[in-house]
Amino acid sequence: MRTSTFRAFMAVTVGDAIQRGVVTLDVSELPDGVPIEVRWSSVNYKDALASTPTGKVARISPIVPGIDMAGIVADDADGVASGTEVIAHGYELGVSRHGGFAEMAKVPADWLVPLPAGLTLREAMVIGTAGFTAALSVVALEEHGLSPEDGPVLVTGASGGVGSVAVNLLSRLGFQVAASTGKPEASDYLKALGAHTIVEREALGQPGRPLESPSWAGAIDCVGGITLANVLSRISYGGAVAASGLTGGAQLPTTVMPFILRGVSLLGVDSVQTPIERRRAVWARLGGDLKPAGLDEIGREIGLEDISGVLDAITAGAVTGRNVVDVLR
Repeated sequence: MRTSTFRAFMAVTVGDAIQRGVVTLDVSELPDGVPIEVRWSSVNYKDALASTPTGKVARISPIVPGIDMAGIVADDADGVASGTEVIAHGYELGVSRHGGFAEMAKVPADWLVPLPAGLTLREAMVIGTAGFTAALSVVALEEHGLSPEDGPVLVTGASGGVGSVAVNLLSRLGFQVAASTGKPEASDYLKALGAHTIVEREALGQPGRPLESPSWAGAIDCVGGITLANVLSRISYGGAVAASGLTGGAQLPTTVMPFILRGVSLLGVDSVQTPIERRRAVWARLGGDLKPAGLDEIGREIGLEDISGVLDAITAGAVTGRNVVDVLR
């Protein structure tokens, strides 16, 4: 291991507030696990929740947020060889265990994903937890039997991290993609990712009827709430919606009609506790047939000192695309 001290972005609860900033830690302050020299991380909505007083996500304080990381094993440990390039995300990282916003981390061996052939460490974090969630959503629709011949597929929250990668992946697989966003300025960005049509967020944001005329064969929903209810009402017979988000609310004001009259399926997608073998298999596809296009160009690079501002922007709903953290910057 190169040194016992390292830089980290830390959040500390002080009364009803959270203090955030870059500090110096010692390796002895990390939990047990395989030592990782972190190279890249990314900033996710859950990181913003873990770093705000009302987020109710972080279970320890102080905490190094960062629910994902990519780096190099620093020393042989628990059957993992020094020098192995690895990815880690989900489980307890950045929530009840120090996460990826640091130059060093320790991670249980059975949480580690070997970096797939076809990906660099940076590309893995451009994809990150958000892209992995998008890939899980796409795989869920595939396993349901959805194919491009069935008709267009909608992606809600399309300008966000999960949504933008979902648009990219679906387009690469040959689907005609409708992208829903509340950011008109993101239209060109989404079309460049492969969106065929743009749907204004407001069109799905108001309470509607239990069943509307079918518009899409399937959907990837990153929003929840009224938006998800409206999406379900407009899915074609036998279609499916893969749902992973709740930025629009945790309630689902719908009826049983889409399910019992059109045979629509609601597929829950969780990236946090995904079993490690499925996790590794999906990452292998992300380095292969599901590798998003243009990863070198996607992702705004930031350093540890820049994280706080990005977290505030995410909370305000002012972020488009991916922010990738170069932890050595």
